[in-house]
Amino acid sequence: MSSLLPGATTRGIFASSSSVLPCAGSRVERCNARRLAPIRCVGVQAETIAADNLFRDYKPRTAFLFPGQGAQELGMGKSAHEVGEAAALFAKASNILGYDLLDVCMNGPKEKLDSTVISQPAIYVASLAAVEALRAREGGQAIIDSIDVACGLSLGEYTALVFAGVLSFEDGLKVVKKRGEAMQAASDATKGGMASVIGLDPVKVQALCDAANEEVSEEDRVQIANFLCPGNYAVSGGLKGIDAVEAKAKSFKARMLVRLAVAGAFHTQYMASAVPTLEAALADIEFKVPRIPVISNVDAQPHSDPKIIKEILAKQVTSPVQWETTVKTLLSRGLENAYELGPGKVISGIFKRVDKNSPPVTNVSV
Repeated sequence: MSSLLPGATTRGIFASSSSVLPCAGSRVERCNARRLAPIRCVGVQAETIAADNLFRDYKPRTAFLFPGQGAQELGMGKSAHEVGEAAALFAKASNILGYDLLDVCMNGPKEKLDSTVISQPAIYVASLAAVEALRAREGGQAIIDSIDVACGLSLGEYTALVFAGVLSFEDGLKVVKKRGEAMQAASDATKGGMASVIGLDPVKVQALCDAANEEVSEEDRVQIANFLCPGNYAVSGGLKGIDAVEAKAKSFKARMLVRLAVAGAFHTQYMASAVPTLEAALADIEFKVPRIPVISNVDAQPHSDPKIIKEILAKQVTSPVQWETTVKTLLSRGLENAYELGPGKVISGIFKRVDKNSPPVTNVSV
C-alpha cells in the first residue's frame, strides 16, 4: 500500500525511508545451518541492537508533537473542508471505519466522540489533517521539511510514526481502530479508571498510591500511569483504588484530584487483555525504518528497528507514559522549536510546566 497521500511529496507526512539495515535473519539461518558456536548468535543480537541505535545521538532542533486521547473536542475538523488533502484524509478514514468520522467530530454527540473506539481514530485523523493544513499555508512545507524529531502522547505515538514514514496513513488508522476496540473491551472487562493528581512530586504520588493500595484488594490496586509534567501525574487502576486515592489526596497535600473521562485503567496491567489483539494487528502491517527519530512513550528513547518498534507499541498500553522525561530530554538536547498538531493545547502547556524557558509551541489544528 502506498505511503503517500494524494498530492503529498516525499518530503511530507508519508515520506518513506530509503535506509537499508543489515538483515539479521539471514545470519540466523546460516548460524542454524552450520551449527556454529553460540558466540555467532550473540553477533546477531549485537547487529539487532546496532540496527535499533540509528538515532542514539540525535540532536533535535524542531519537533512535531501529537496529542493523545482526551484532546478530542466537538467541532474539531471544522476547517478540514478548506484544505483538500485534509478533507481527503477524513473521507478516506470514513471509508475504512465505516462511518462518517468528520460528522462525529463536528456534531457528536459528545458521549460518542469521547468513547475510546471513536476518540482514538478521530484524534489520529485530525492530527494528520492538521499537518496537511500546515502544508497548505505559505511556508508550511518548509516547516515540515525542517522537522527532525517527532513524538506523541500515548495514541499520538502512532500519529508520529506515520509522519515519520514508518507506516501508511491507512495502516496506521487500521491499527488505531483495533487498539481503541481492544482497549475498550479490556476496560469493559476490568472496570477501572484514572485520575490526575495535581500539586505533588512523583515520589509523593507513589506514596499516595501505596497508601490507597493498603485499603483495597489486589484487583483494585492503583499505580502511576502517566508521568505528564511536574505537579501533574495520572494514576490508574481499579475504581475502588481510585476512590481511595481521592479520599487520601488532601492528606498528602495534593492541590486537587481530577477524575479523567476515560473508559478504563489505561497504561497498566488492566489493559493486558488488549495486548494480543494489538500484537496481531501490528503483525499484519509492514513497518519501515523511521526517517526521523520518534520518541517512545515506554522508555523515552527513539528506536529505528521496525521489529522493536512493534514490540514497544504492544507494551505501551500496559506501561506508564514517560512524557515528562521525553520533554526534558528534547530540551536538554537542544530543541529550539516545536509544533503541536491536532486538537487541544495540552502539550504546549506541558512544555511550560516542565521548563518555563522552553521554546514556544505553535498549535496547528483543523
